[in-house]
Amino acid sequence: MTTTLHPVSRPRVEELLERMRATRIAVIGDVMLDRYLIGDVDRISPEAPVPVVTVEDDRVVPGGAANVAANVAAIGATPHLVGTIGDDDAGIALREALEALGISATGLITVQGRPTTTKTRIIARGQQVVRIDREVANPLADRGRDAVLAAAHAAIAGAHAVLLEDYDKGTIDAASAGDLVAASRKRGVPVVVDPKARNFFAYSGATVFKPNRHELERAFATHFSGDDADLEGARQRLGAEHLVLTLGAEGMALASPGMPLRRAPSNAQDVFDVSGAGDTVAAWMACALAGGGDVGEAAWLANVAAGIEVGKRGTASVSPGELLAAIS
Repeated sequence: MTTTLHPVSRPRVEELLERMRATRIAVIGDVMLDRYLIGDVDRISPEAPVPVVTVEDDRVVPGGAANVAANVAAIGATPHLVGTIGDDDAGIALREALEALGISATGLITVQGRPTTTKTRIIARGQQVVRIDREVANPLADRGRDAVLAAAHAAIAGAHAVLLEDYDKGTIDAASAGDLVAASRKRGVPVVVDPKARNFFAYSGATVFKPNRHELERAFATHFSGDDADLEGARQRLGAEHLVLTLGAEGMALASPGMPLRRAPSNAQDVFDVSGAGDTVAAWMACALAGGGDVGEAAWLANVAAGIEVGKRGTASVSPGELLAAIS
């Protein structure tokens, strides 16, 4: 049996937004720098059959876990970001981009000899021509790992909710994943996990486990029909209290113990760019839970916010004002 996720009334949304502004959210994981080179194309290179892009704008924004922190800040909550950067220009640029948004970068650990994960997108006439990634995805060496864990435990100690943002870039390994979930649950605060492949089954005990359909099917090596038994079985095997599965244009599904599968259709009016939509969902889920919302309310708000985010270009955040306008 499948039901529709119940909409949240506007007065309740306003109440939750007010509570969310008083919360502190620990955001722990793989931080990145997203760089956009934006320009125009009017010829093909004589050296190879590729377009020549004349760059007219060069901008950087926080990416990965740093983008999640930016989403948390846009909601009005206070993010405490923990991750690693390199001793390089990209690390400096990321710190400056965070500080420009009023987000403290004191939880970023500099790891010598390891570059700041950077994704450079070249955009011409509104279309992405190519993306260039610079990264080292090996797990952190002991010294860097210990520094991250110490900073993460300090962040968890003062948090109303914890977000673990694992993009398989090495900041979180399987052992630290379990350690951070256990520390969060010991404090009695909700922990939302946004996973990738490497440590997919290492987050047992999470309050909310939030993969997309591709990530879930890849981890289980099977196709999910999306019915009750499928997703409830996955939730139990993952050891998560709730499973939130994002389904792109189909919205999302919520599997919870003892309840039928609840679904929410996408409310996106226009889709320009899906990059960052999962970050928006994770941020809104964690902030809503920290503000006293139940998981159904948190999922409904996150789905609305995701529908707004995909209507923007590039990684972006969604403000309370935009969400209130959307539900009106």
